[in-house]
Order: sequence, then C-alpha cells, then structure tokens
Amino acid sequence: MFVATPGLSPRQKAAVVVRMMLADGAELELAQLPAEIQALLAQEMAGMDLVDRATCNEILTEFCDQLEQIGVAFPGSIDGTLDFLGDRLSSDTANRLRRLAALNGSADPWDRVSALTSPQLADLARGEAVEVAAVMFSRLPVARASQVFGLLDPAHARQIAYAMSLTGGIEAPALRRIGMALMRAIDALPQPAIDTRPVEKVGAILNFAPATTRDTVLAGLDQDDAEFAGRVRKAIFTWANIARRIDLRDIPRIVREVDAVTLSKAMAGATGDNAATAEFILSGLSSRLAETMREDIEALGRVTAKDAEEAMTAVVTVIRRMEQAGELFLIVESEDDEVTIRSAETG
Repeated sequence: MFVATPGLSPRQKAAVVVRMMLADGAELELAQLPAEIQALLAQEMAGMDLVDRATCNEILTEFCDQLEQIGVAFPGSIDGTLDFLGDRLSSDTANRLRRLAALNGSADPWDRVSALTSPQLADLARGEAVEVAAVMFSRLPVARASQVFGLLDPAHARQIAYAMSLTGGIEAPALRRIGMALMRAIDALPQPAIDTRPVEKVGAILNFAPATTRDTVLAGLDQDDAEFAGRVRKAIFTWANIARRIDLRDIPRIVREVDAVTLSKAMAGATGDNAATAEFILSGLSSRLAETMREDIEALGRVTAKDAEEAMTAVVTVIRRMEQAGELFLIVESEDDEVTIRSAETG
C-alpha cells in the first residue's frame, strides 16, 4: 500500500497507477478484483481531477520499489491455486478441493461446472430440468455452449434455448444455489478411470497418424463396427476437414497463427482431394494476400509428401489449439454430410 508520497491517499495513488497503465495500453483484468474494490477504485477515479507529472512519476517510482521487494506471490484462491498446480494434482483431489471450497463459500461453484468436458456438460443438461440447464448454458462461453448444444437432441436444445430467455432476472444467491445443485449432480456422474472416451481417444490418435495408417484403420473399423467407425470419423479433424468444418470468416485468424513457411508447404503439397482445402483457405483471404501466398507456393517448388503431411498436421494442430481455447468452433457435420462423404470415399 502506498504511504510515502504526501498529498494523496493510498486509494488515490492506486487510481493514479491504474489510470497511467490504462493510458499506456495495458490490459488490466479489473473484473478479477472483488466487487467492493472495483467500486472503491471507480469512486476514487471519479473524484479526482488533474495530477502533475512530478507526482505521477513519484507514485510510479514508489509502486515499482514495492514490487521489487516482493519475493513470491501466491494465487490467493483455491481456484487460482488449482489452476497453478495444473496436472500435478490428481483429478480426484482437484475436484474434491473445488467442491469443499464451493461448499464453504470460498470459491464459485460455476468454475467447477465450466471445467467439465463438453460430453459431461451434455450429460448434465440431459439429467437436469430444462430451466436449470438453461442457467448452465447462460454461464458457459458461447463457443463452449455451441459445442454442447450440438451434442443434444435438437428438440431438447430448442427447449433449453427458449428457457434461456427467462434467466435474465436471476439474482446472485439463486445463481449460487443452482451452481451448488449442479455440483452435487456432477458428483453423481460416472467417473471412469480413463477420462477420455474411446471415440475421442481413437479420433485424437488418428488425427496425427499418417494418412495411409488412418485410412487403413478406418477401413478395418468399418468391417468390425460400422457404428463406432462412423463416430470416430466425426471425432477426426484433418486437413481434408478444414473446408467442411471451418467457417470461412475464421480463415484470416487461423492464417495469422500458423507459421507462413509451414502453411505454404502444406498448400504446395496439397494434391488430389487435399487441393480443395488449399483453395478454400485462399478463398478466405483478401485478393492481395491470396496472390502473395500463391507466389510463395510457386516459389517453393515441389514439396515431398512427407514434408507436406507434416505441414498439414502442424496447421491442424494450430486449429485444434484455437478450438480448445474457445477462439473458434468447428462446424458440426450432419448425418447426411457424413453419408455423402463416405459414399464419395468408397465410390
């Protein structure tokens, strides 16, 4: 806390630091502060006028001196601590600690709800009243909620969507009670020893397997269990799926995240069915950028199949990372799309 600079209170000095950092373009997560602290900060800033440069410099110097005296900082909450420890704790231990923290009021039960996988959230929505499920969806990020909606029966999803229009007036105590009720429902969900479902696990493995291996395994699965094979195909996301499952408007953002040389190699080596994906990517760019990329592809010349496949896998990895971070979501293919695709592959 600031004490040395005369004339301004500690709160006013904090307001000066925040004001100068925001002026310099700093991204401050003020919403993470307790509500009363946010209110006090806003009140102090509203009551201040001008502060001379010398005083500002003195306050910043004092602030930096105090920062340099800090040896180590802890998260300050059970949620922050569990996020910091990450995979160093077992999932059972982390879940138990989150539950205990929510029960004693030191953590938000909705943090644990949001930490569930999309299939688990879908199971939760199916087992709860439509109104409760609507509140849950209202608390989820849009991209995540869209994924879970895609796993529900369309009629059930429609009921939940309508019920969401009635959730705007829920007050904080009721919201917390609903979150606690969902936590108890979470504890009742099956807890398999292996977290990842078989379809998702096989799909994730085949995502990064060589194309020949992937095709051979899928062909074998078609003979052994056609229904399981179809579900695995839906879980797979490869270079060939980009044109069908990526919104064209997301292409510029994806291109910015991918190494330029890697993307050029992938597109230069995209032949046969894979060539459609290269054209799809180019169609999502401005004409000038697309022309520059065509020139880069031409300059590369011939790319070996191995290098092309590695580059395509790298592009897919970036898309998967963005999807898991909620920066984009994949288009869910319908059953008719799947039948058409498989007919084209076998025809």
